[in-house]
Amino acid sequence: MTYEFLKFLHIIGACVLIGTGAGIAFFMVIAARTLNATAIAHTAGTVVIADTLFTATAVIAQPITGYLLAREVGWSLTEGWIVLSLALYMLIGAFWLPVIWIQIQLRNLATTAVTAGTPLPPRYHTLYRIWFACGFPAFIAILGIVWLMIVRPTLSL
Repeated sequence: MTYEFLKFLHIIGACVLIGTGAGIAFFMVIAARTLNATAIAHTAGTVVIADTLFTATAVIAQPITGYLLAREVGWSLTEGWIVLSLALYMLIGAFWLPVIWIQIQLRNLATTAVTAGTPLPPRYHTLYRIWFACGFPAFIAILGIVWLMIVRPTLSL
């Protein structure tokens, strides 16, 4: 593969990760603010599908295209900016994996509340707060990775 094509795929993957992440967060927050179990169940269901189709695909593609790019250009995977990018990527994963599980739980709890005709249970609100809190470090970390990819600073780690 050519450098330009690999770079294109890598940039598109980053756009998908950032865009899907921001979109999911926006729609989940808007739905949660309604406290309407039907709206939350529907939105969370769509979010789970979007995370599976788009985010998971990009999560797999990013390290592959990144590795191929580094190999194509001749960058060592031990260069400081690459090591820091990989560390931030793992940090994002440490927040994203629980978030997927939480989104499924939020969907299920909201669906159960709709079916039973009951309000959202306290567990929903606890999980939602955890889900919300996980988004901040993950989003900041992905912005850090984008900065590292653009600037490629000389770092001694």
